[in-house]
Amino acid sequence: MTENTADTSTGGGPGTAVADAPMVRVEDLHRSYGSGAGAVHALRGVSFEVPRGELVALKGRSGSGKTTLLNLVGGLDTPDGGRITVDGTDLSSLGENGLLELRRDRIGFIFQSFGLIPILTAAENVGVPLRLRKADPKEREERVSLLLSLVGLADHAAQRPGELSGGQQQRVAIAR
Repeated sequence: MTENTADTSTGGGPGTAVADAPMVRVEDLHRSYGSGAGAVHALRGVSFEVPRGELVALKGRSGSGKTTLLNLVGGLDTPDGGRITVDGTDLSSLGENGLLELRRDRIGFIFQSFGLIPILTAAENVGVPLRLRKADPKEREERVSLLLSLVGLADHAAQRPGELSGGQQQRVAIAR
């Protein structure tokens, strides 16, 4: 990946982009589980950058640290060493509320189990993050409609997850 010399140590907080900074910067990341002879080293000295707009896929054998890396970059776990900067913000500078805001406003997770709320319609599920942000109801409705259209599910907005195929559920999660 390309080297970017922008100083990202003074990011403006979660949700504040630093224009020249990469979207994600990971420097000398370490994470182990357990201690002593039984310690499992999930990540050892991992460094990379993801420029804005770049699509990245993680590939590796089971146990190679993919999930650990994603949990660290998403602020769900804390590294033993190294530095993670997301959208110009050093994650180590954020408290629990700052990490929550970052995940709510800047990072999207699509879990293997899609995490859809069974009693909500597809449109309502897509609208959950917008509700959490207290988005204007009209803006929320327009955004949900656009997102469902983008994933080809505009005609399924009123259906609940149990009425959708697995692939359709996945697309609702992507839209969310």
